[in-house]
Amino acid sequence: MTLFGGAASAFADGKGKGHDKGPKGHSHDKKKSDRNTSNEIVIRLQFKDEEEMKWALVPIMRLASKGVFTGYEDGTFKPHQTVSRIEALTAAVRMMGLRSQAESEEEMRTELHFKDADKIVRQYPWAVGYVAVAVENGLFAETEDKVHPDKPADRLWSTILLVKALGLEEEAKAKHNASLPFRDAKDIPAGAVGYVAVAIEKGLITGYQDGTFKPNRPVTRAELAALLDRTDNQLPDKNDDRTVTGVVKASSPGVLVVTRSDNTDVVVPISANAFIFRGGAKVDASALRAGDKVFVLTYNGEAVFVEVTQPASQSNTFTDAGVLNSVTLNAEGRLSTISLTKNTDSGTLAVIYNVANNVQIVGDASLLTPGRNVEVSGTDSTVTKIVIKP
Repeated sequence: MTLFGGAASAFADGKGKGHDKGPKGHSHDKKKSDRNTSNEIVIRLQFKDEEEMKWALVPIMRLASKGVFTGYEDGTFKPHQTVSRIEALTAAVRMMGLRSQAESEEEMRTELHFKDADKIVRQYPWAVGYVAVAVENGLFAETEDKVHPDKPADRLWSTILLVKALGLEEEAKAKHNASLPFRDAKDIPAGAVGYVAVAIEKGLITGYQDGTFKPNRPVTRAELAALLDRTDNQLPDKNDDRTVTGVVKASSPGVLVVTRSDNTDVVVPISANAFIFRGGAKVDASALRAGDKVFVLTYNGEAVFVEVTQPASQSNTFTDAGVLNSVTLNAEGRLSTISLTKNTDSGTLAVIYNVANNVQIVGDASLLTPGRNVEVSGTDSTVTKIVIKP
């Protein structure tokens, strides 16, 4: 089946002038990474080192499609590189849907009251707003007097950060006497036990196969992506207008039609750079099938991330209706394709279906002319029955 849609929009590839630049265009750090203080959110879904991501590929791409990660200017993601605290804080604030606030002029002018505030202003001016928003949202403890931006984000610190991002600090405090299932539980400070207990309960973290937690082990970028993704799944969706969930009604390399839970159809153009994940592998749009249950993230009106959460069965039936636009015949004079025009919430859509050689036509075949209302049904995107409406 082929779909035609007129909608199109620009898709940022991470090469914009604002990437890694501050308000005056100055570079802040030799290690140019996930930092962008321009008004445009940078979305990058193609990384040169994608093969190195493996187990964390989907969470990395899901977060990249939300602008939480944009990667490095050389086109890499560096999944094995350890994460600094300032990078982790930035990612957490973005995950919470507070990026615009953190990058606003008001937050960027905040006077920070940390002992290392001068270092942040001098070396990480792009992060001033992020630190300010992190303080406002309780991501720092009352006793913390330094940000320690360069310090590696270890597993314990990251766990506490994410539990706070979920707003579960009171719940964590109530579990400070919990018993933790790790062989090295004694290495976890008493004041942090409740945070780890909540993180385990919420499925944010797990231990290692040897039964340890390794609280002081630095977190890699891939590991942080996995942690953030698990946390993000439990946050209220702050970008609902960018999210589409439902069942694929039809797809082509350029357009996806999804039937939502309220039985309305939404037509979403698919970006040429979209990341599509189906059946445990990265695929292109041609692998999407009618009947697939999907989770879609959009950017500028285009699908940039599509995850098939439940594949369609091998044989999937469908029914559709609309106004006949045109038909084509094959070399034998049989119907080859049928094009319907229909109105959806997203505008007028022309849908072209392949037609089976043994198609059943209900009604007067001579009335199969443009402008006629018809209903089509079939299997696996091929029409096997056409009903001509009076």
